[in-house]
Amino acid sequence: MKYHKHFDVIIVGGSYSGLAAGMALGRALRPVLIIDSGKPCNRQTPHSHNFITQDGKTPKEIATLAKLQVEKYDTVTFFNGLVTNGVKTKNGFEVWTASGEMFTAKKLIFATGIKDIMPAMEGYADCWGISVLHCPYCHGYEVRNERTGILGNGEYGFEFSCLISNWTKDLTLFTNGRSALTAGQTARLESRHIKINEAPIEKLQHTNGYLQNIIFKDGTTTPVKALYANSPFEQHCTLPETLGCELNDEGYINVNALQKTTVPGIYACGDNTTRVRTVANAVAMGTTAGMMVNKEIVLEEF
Repeated sequence: MKYHKHFDVIIVGGSYSGLAAGMALGRALRPVLIIDSGKPCNRQTPHSHNFITQDGKTPKEIATLAKLQVEKYDTVTFFNGLVTNGVKTKNGFEVWTASGEMFTAKKLIFATGIKDIMPAMEGYADCWGISVLHCPYCHGYEVRNERTGILGNGEYGFEFSCLISNWTKDLTLFTNGRSALTAGQTARLESRHIKINEAPIEKLQHTNGYLQNIIFKDGTTTPVKALYANSPFEQHCTLPETLGCELNDEGYINVNALQKTTVPGIYACGDNTTRVRTVANAVAMGTTAGMMVNKEIVLEEF
């Protein structure tokens, strides 16, 4: 096992939120280690939107530029690896990577994101982030006024159908089985000419991730350009929970307005803490976490 010097802060996760936290701490002259395994959840998404100054760039372009800028701060160190274990110590924390490296720090920031769980529907995973979408604010403009679907049922299906009707009037709610809408919800959607299709889905037909048709188990087919869906998820890294950080009822890490978790000395930021899943929000939360961690260390040592 290889041992390395002690850092003020270890950031687990080096995508947008982790890099933003690293920049804030680097500018505060803190010795920081950013550990990242290089597998961001949006790596399949062609373009990122609704982030001012970066609108339309690829996720990789944004992350590459961000890393180049953070690397300029000489107190920030990067390590390419996967964190697999960690413990609380008298002076802070120890973390281990899959390659056997061990690092120590006074504070931890988890910017580890979430992992989408793909349903067993042929074509779904191939289209995820390309034409099967989670956020109209990130992707809705690019498919505005196109033939669009919502994959959902019940309250989610109704609410998201209402929301997406802002971007297109050619809209169908695909419940993939018997509708769980109330009579009132059904009437409201129909009054806005939003169609409801209850046929069970067989697969999504696509070309390189771009949807062409929904094929149903009864053999019928419906063309669509985009399909909004709410995939279940799990935490990409289970270490925060292992260390005692509480999760909320939705499965996100509980944090306060300062990005503090329920465990002293541990902060979290980005997609692992909120359903507001945008690059801009991840950056804002990462910046806040970095600033607040530095302030905590200053006050402890003053």
